[in-house]
Amino acid sequence: MPLLAYLCTWIETERRQMSSKSDLTKALQYALGRWKALIRFGTGGRLAIDNNAAERVLRGIAVTRKNFLFIGCDRGGERAAIIYTALKSAHLNGIDPDMWLADVIDCLARGHGQHDIDALLPWNWRQEAARMAA
Repeated sequence: MPLLAYLCTWIETERRQMSSKSDLTKALQYALGRWKALIRFGTGGRLAIDNNAAERVLRGIAVTRKNFLFIGCDRGGERAAIIYTALKSAHLNGIDPDMWLADVIDCLARGHGQHDIDALLPWNWRQEAARMAA
């Protein structure tokens, strides 16, 4: 008998012998209520046992939403949206957003923006190339 099938039989047997008001019975009932998902996890091999990765992604959105309360005006919100979009674009292009932003600010301070701003966009940016063009 497979391990999970044995465990299910054991849980059902133990649950029937306990008081329905005990905490252990409630815990066993909770496990049985999610049994199909456990079986899917145990036989699939590709499924994660939790959704921590998705929750980590959503946590960033929640923190950002709270930060937007303190922007102050519509123009500030538009600027913040532009910066967040540029930083996320850098991340999606496999570039460290902090390094990209620091280099872009440095290039702009040295006057690079007057002749080739496109080279500083995340999908075109290469740190060495941006410095050479400046």
